[in-house]
Amino acid sequence: MTKSRLVRASLISLICFFALSFAAACAVQQLGQSGNVDPTLNGLPPEFERLLEVWELLEGEHINGGKLDPQEVSDGAIRGMLDALGDPYSAFYNAEQYKIATQDLKGFFEGIGAEVGIRNGLVTILAPMPDTPAERAGIRPGDIILEIEDESAEGISLMEAVNRIRGKKGTVVKLLILHRNDTDPVVINVERGVITLISVRINMGDNGIGHLRIFNFAETTNKDLLNALKRFEDSGGTGIVLDLRNNPGGLLTSVVDVTSQFLEDGLVLYQIDAQGHRTPWKVKSGGKAKEIPFVVLVNEFSASASEVFTGAMMDHERATVLGGTTFGKGSVSNLWVLQDGSGVNFTIAHWFTPNGTLIEGEGLSPDVQLDKVEDGSEDVHLNRAIEFLRKQIAQGS
Repeated sequence: MTKSRLVRASLISLICFFALSFAAACAVQQLGQSGNVDPTLNGLPPEFERLLEVWELLEGEHINGGKLDPQEVSDGAIRGMLDALGDPYSAFYNAEQYKIATQDLKGFFEGIGAEVGIRNGLVTILAPMPDTPAERAGIRPGDIILEIEDESAEGISLMEAVNRIRGKKGTVVKLLILHRNDTDPVVINVERGVITLISVRINMGDNGIGHLRIFNFAETTNKDLLNALKRFEDSGGTGIVLDLRNNPGGLLTSVVDVTSQFLEDGLVLYQIDAQGHRTPWKVKSGGKAKEIPFVVLVNEFSASASEVFTGAMMDHERATVLGGTTFGKGSVSNLWVLQDGSGVNFTIAHWFTPNGTLIEGEGLSPDVQLDKVEDGSEDVHLNRAIEFLRKQIAQGS
């Protein structure tokens, strides 16, 4: 088979993959296993023929047409498709990048240890993870990443930002950072390391109030929460401040499990996909914290799954929420593997609270709004939440 025909088949395969994925007409696992895509599939837009036309023009007429790398050109075609979606959560990974992107599914990854999101088109730090290279380098919640390795980060997707920041341990990534409330950016060089995901931590106070912090919603979070609740019970705890500040979210199945520990029944959330199909996620039975008095503490960097938990508590009137309006990331993104080991990520659905509040782009306003603390201390808000909970317990609420 000639080089031109190989490229033609490659491009047709890519086109078919995207058309069928968006129509939910085939599973990506089947695409990856079969390795065969029928180039005669019907239903493709006629505009897609231009991709083949452009390739043939480039190969025949471009000054470097004989040296074109089919892999690089097809990668660029995929990136262009995703960019045209206007979806900040879409991204393309080559095979090596895909391996890096899926490391955290194993409970660890190699990188700097900072959770990021997109706010007003800018890559924003939600939180540096505890005891990580990012935290030690002075990266803070609310920091804006202006450049990554001297290349502008403005307008790039969230997944592209993560992809460019992550890398093998021992290597250094150069970031141009604008700290919150500062006017002049600074360069911060961060040496990447192996980041172990910490999910849950509880500290018991002398007053019987437990400060329960959930850092993310991972596969182990529900198990870690049950261990924390056991410690709370053994300590004779009277109430919990459940702290979701700077929590970037995580797995939907995890937040459903965690939310179910605090509710009797009903909905945790529902999601609506591209075809308008509604999928309800119900509370699971057997919750261990249904009678424990608690409040929820959030801020503007509480995102995604942490907003799902917060919305469920508010709609079920299970707990008072204190803090600031949350981030507003209520969309479902899927990471799909392609037949050559590369992958794509894009949004497939939106999340709604049980009473129908859209989270995406809106965020959730707390029951009790706490003023921002200019010096960056979070203990002021924690103390307010503890005092609020103590009064509720005293009143028998």
